[in-house]
Amino acid sequence: MNTLPEPTRLTLYVDGSCDGNQNVDSETLAGWGFVVILGDSGLGRGSGNVVTELHGPVVTSADEPEFIGAEVGSNNTAELSGFFAALRWLLTEENDDPVRIRADSQYAGNIAAGAWKAKANRELAARVQTLWNEVASMRDLSWDHVRAHRGHRWNERADHLAKRAMRRERPEPLTFWKPGQD
Repeated sequence: MNTLPEPTRLTLYVDGSCDGNQNVDSETLAGWGFVVILGDSGLGRGSGNVVTELHGPVVTSADEPEFIGAEVGSNNTAELSGFFAALRWLLTEENDDPVRIRADSQYAGNIAAGAWKAKANRELAARVQTLWNEVASMRDLSWDHVRAHRGHRWNERADHLAKRAMRRERPEPLTFWKPGQD
């Protein structure tokens, strides 16, 4: 994994959320969210500007067009689905500047970057790794771990997006949202 100097032009904060995350199955609600920041300092105080933010549910039915391989709704499949969506967005972003992804899931970051092997949801993991490699072939790409629920503004925003997606609710608009608000 490359370590990029601060700041990178774009930083993506990715998070996933699952309802309970115990005894999960294909019916368990889970969601993902990510926020793209231009000019983030990495200090967690909310520097930089929001370019875009996206969120959605974890799709566990192979019959659905948005299915990417998640067998169950869980925190891990939500985190990986968030990485997939963020990497897919990067493929559409017409620039080759270095990019850093920040996430509070070491599992998802290490699976995405190919440092760890998945024991479950292998199809989802393989798709995420394929996208990671495709993006990394076009630009410098790295990921960093951010500690969850520590007041880091953009990580908290990604968490909010993921929780709202899990509950199938619209997120609070950024102008009305406060960190720590579900």
